[in-house]
Amino acid sequence: MRDIKLIKKAKTGDKEAFEKLLAQNSDRLYRTAYLYAGNRDDALDIVQETSCKAFLAIQNLKESKYFLTWLTRILINSAYDLKRKKSTDIPLESIGEIPSTKRDRTVEHIDLVRALNELEEKHRDVIIIFYYHDLPIKEVAKIMNIPENTVKTYLQRGKKQLKMILKGVGYDEGKII
Repeated sequence: MRDIKLIKKAKTGDKEAFEKLLAQNSDRLYRTAYLYAGNRDDALDIVQETSCKAFLAIQNLKESKYFLTWLTRILINSAYDLKRKKSTDIPLESIGEIPSTKRDRTVEHIDLVRALNELEEKHRDVIIIFYYHDLPIKEVAKIMNIPENTVKTYLQRGKKQLKMILKGVGYDEGKII
């Protein structure tokens, strides 16, 4: 309920309220950006670009309860904009330290980031939004502007592709997602 009040204040131009909203969601934004970018610097650029775009367009947000959905969509678009600007694949050598609370699983995270980058965009987007943002299928459908059944199909196909990719790296099926 407190977030709704902050969102409404931000929509009226309250900079402090907008900053608080970004601070509350900064970890989630960074982690998602990192999954798209594959390195710290680009992830920070994506988050910064997202923040800028969101601040300039906050008054266009129709329903306050969908703030995070709206912000995530902006982040994904910003990530693809950066990727288009660079127009190169992420080389494995550029993957630095993965932001994680479990440092001992760094190798698994690197393999997962690599596998995610090998997926088709639509499958990667659905998997990242569903699993990393922990959003229900209905919200994923709104963010991606596709039907819920399509989200389910993309999840199923994306997970199947991840299993095939990660099997080649030497992981058992039970360790994936």
